[in-house]
Amino acid sequence: MTRLMLGRTLERICKGVLLLCLLHFLIMMILYFDVYSQRFDLFSRFNNGRNGSRSNVSGAGSGHHYYYYNLSRPNATLASYLATGEQLVPSVQPENTQTPSPKPLPPCPESPPGLVGRLLIEFSSQMTMERVQKENPNVTEGGRYTPPDCRPRWKVAIIIPFRHRENHLKYWLHYLHPILRRQKIDYGIYIINQLGEDTFNRAKLLNVGYTEALKDAEYDCFIFSDVDLIPMDDRNLYHCYDQPRHFAIAMDKFGFRLPYAGYFGGVSGLSKKQFLKINGFPNEYWGWGGEDDDIYNRITLNGMKVSRPDVRIGRYRMIKHERDKHNEPNPQRFNKIQNTKNTMKKDGISSLTYRLVQVKKYPLYTNISVEIGKPPPRPIKG
Repeated sequence: MTRLMLGRTLERICKGVLLLCLLHFLIMMILYFDVYSQRFDLFSRFNNGRNGSRSNVSGAGSGHHYYYYNLSRPNATLASYLATGEQLVPSVQPENTQTPSPKPLPPCPESPPGLVGRLLIEFSSQMTMERVQKENPNVTEGGRYTPPDCRPRWKVAIIIPFRHRENHLKYWLHYLHPILRRQKIDYGIYIINQLGEDTFNRAKLLNVGYTEALKDAEYDCFIFSDVDLIPMDDRNLYHCYDQPRHFAIAMDKFGFRLPYAGYFGGVSGLSKKQFLKINGFPNEYWGWGGEDDDIYNRITLNGMKVSRPDVRIGRYRMIKHERDKHNEPNPQRFNKIQNTKNTMKKDGISSLTYRLVQVKKYPLYTNISVEIGKPPPRPIKG
């Protein structure tokens, strides 16, 4: 009897414990799902905030921002925030409005790697400005070009005295623009057009070109070139040197030789400092000849020397043509050359006078049309 009662008591106790365990399990499951549902709601809101900000990335410049919720408090849950009345406040991430500064370009190499060397120069094929323009898409208005990948030492103005040489100009631009770009030259091309039909004055036009080019840009190097001379080697670099430079030392019309030691014609170059030291070029050489020798005298009289490239590199081809009208040989040139020492201080860039008529920028060059006056009357022989 006693054993039977004891067994029933133990059975009841076991059932009670089992019921308590089941009840505890049910309570735990209810709490678990309650907390899980709260966290799921929190994460869904957080993700919606992030997705909404991502969808506005393209409108960042229109006032849209990325939003971030501050859940950095330890043990923070959505329920605790709601219980304390705190709200999830979006924090604005500041926009970075500063653009990184570009790296400075390295100096251009003394011997550019893209040079070809000896060139084939011919004038038999027909040339048009449209063709030349298509060949040089990187040349900007006014005939300007700057290397995009390096920093040249010199800023070069190329000055061409001009009148009635349109066909020659096409060939000159056709050959020189690619050469100058391969040489990594920062340059501008200026055609100085003498208006009217009075006697031509090459040196005075070069003075005009120097003056007008400086109005356009801060050049520190000046190359003076005839429009009918094309270099036959792109290693003949068109920039300035420590001494005044004579580039065209071996023309085909002279058998690719220097005609005489003091020759300074065709194509030459001076830095701004060198040009001002000799007071520029003479203004009183009307007609053909003499001004080159006067310039050579100015250089030597001012303690400088003419530098030249190697004769194998300084070769030039001339476009054949008839002698220009109103550019006959100057009969006074020999007397003037002998008096350079007396005239160079008062006749030059310091005494230059002219009338500027028009400046027009074309895709491949800048045309400057001027009136430079007339030669003084010649003394009557008596």
